[in-house]
Amino acid sequence: MTDAEADLASRALAVNQANLGIGHEVFADDGARFVRDTRFPRVYDANHVADITASTPEEIGRLLARVETEFAHCTHRKFHVDFRTPPAFEARLQLDGYQLSHSLVMLLEGDLHGTPRPCDIRPVDDAAAWDAFYTLNKHDWSEYAARLGKSGDETVGVDLARTQVLKSPPVRYWLAYDDGEPRGYFNAWEGLDGVGQVENLFVQAEYRHRGLATALIHHCVADARDHGAPTGRRRSVVIVADASDTPKRMYAAMGFRPVAIKREYLKMVG
Repeated sequence: MTDAEADLASRALAVNQANLGIGHEVFADDGARFVRDTRFPRVYDANHVADITASTPEEIGRLLARVETEFAHCTHRKFHVDFRTPPAFEARLQLDGYQLSHSLVMLLEGDLHGTPRPCDIRPVDDAAAWDAFYTLNKHDWSEYAARLGKSGDETVGVDLARTQVLKSPPVRYWLAYDDGEPRGYFNAWEGLDGVGQVENLFVQAEYRHRGLATALIHHCVADARDHGAPTGRRRSVVIVADASDTPKRMYAAMGFRPVAIKREYLKMVG
């Protein structure tokens, strides 16, 4: 990886990490960045550790002890690592039996490929729209839980939706309508340092393959680029995909290219 590629990947990772922290307590100490929210103890994105610099046995031990204190309200421990993480820390997580998963960090620098069909896309900006978002999010959580063999506890899905509301603003949510009803959603954020983000794409199963997802992606990429971009400067846009799922192929076909892997380590406790 060249210095320029490493810098671009680092900026994409930083935007995603900043997005995850919106609406929660965020602080840096003991060789890491903590995202913490006692209101949502079962939501991993609201309670995790990232940007880890601890590398010596003493630093690693101190960080792990601090994690036990800060996340005593949770039944999980979650770490986000990437190519910048000290290998000794990641090795310690492997030794301690953490479960590993991967996310694919993808970046759009030029135009999106393809032409979206006309679609009724509206902002989530009032109580009725948020109610519609909650309903769709419930379907999204149920599908995700079933795919991973989880219990699908509805209260977790409700908490996940509530954490999304906390991000707005600055994150903007959009609903796609078909047959006069909301059938999918996506969000956009102008991000940081010349890199925006689009995230959390969902369309109801029976309304897929009708162009709603493509229309939402085009709309939200334009929204992320239009907000906060300096005059004459075109903002790159990042999306993070589950490396084990199929949407990554659609994003690649539309012009997003992979720039980094984010590894996520999880352990259940208590």
